[in-house]
Amino acid sequence: MTIDFSKTNGLVPAIIQDYQTRHVLMLGYMNEEALQKTQQEKVVTFFSRRKNRLWTKGETSGNVLRVVAIKEDCDQDTLLIQVNPAGPTCHNGTTSCFADEAQLPFLNQLEQVIEDRINNKNTNSYVASLFQKGLNKIAQKVGEEAVELVIEAKDNNKDLFLNEAADLLFHYLLLLKAKGLALSDVETVLRSRMKNG
Repeated sequence: MTIDFSKTNGLVPAIIQDYQTRHVLMLGYMNEEALQKTQQEKVVTFFSRRKNRLWTKGETSGNVLRVVAIKEDCDQDTLLIQVNPAGPTCHNGTTSCFADEAQLPFLNQLEQVIEDRINNKNTNSYVASLFQKGLNKIAQKVGEEAVELVIEAKDNNKDLFLNEAADLLFHYLLLLKAKGLALSDVETVLRSRMKNG
């Protein structure tokens, strides 16, 4: 990677993108030293124009940006840094400095709703009550929904088929959560399979 810092008076823009969702999280600036530190420590460090010093994102909040990949643009004067964020990126507490959580992809929102219901332990919540019954019960429910989907696939009722597909996907997300995993973990496996042909 050869970034031309001389073009822009020693600072280049660094676009920060969530590696999993592909959402742009923020824009910062890096000098050569900030880029080197980011590459070495695998945590995003900017040059703060206001503080006039290196600034590691999350150094006080703990909401660091863990580097997955760093790419340069065709003119070698802008960086795209793909990250796994450890918490909200924006100082306002939102996922992105450009948009709030409502603009997350739907399945990511659904995962967050499932997590919220589990954490709140609301006795009226279907999610919380099923989660409390344990992994075996959740896995059994996924199996039931899969069988129901297969049965509906043999008929010609599109609405029933889609409803069973939605039930299966929902319970699958809950099973992933019960295993301490997320849809992004499955996506990583699928992406690696695509690379391997």
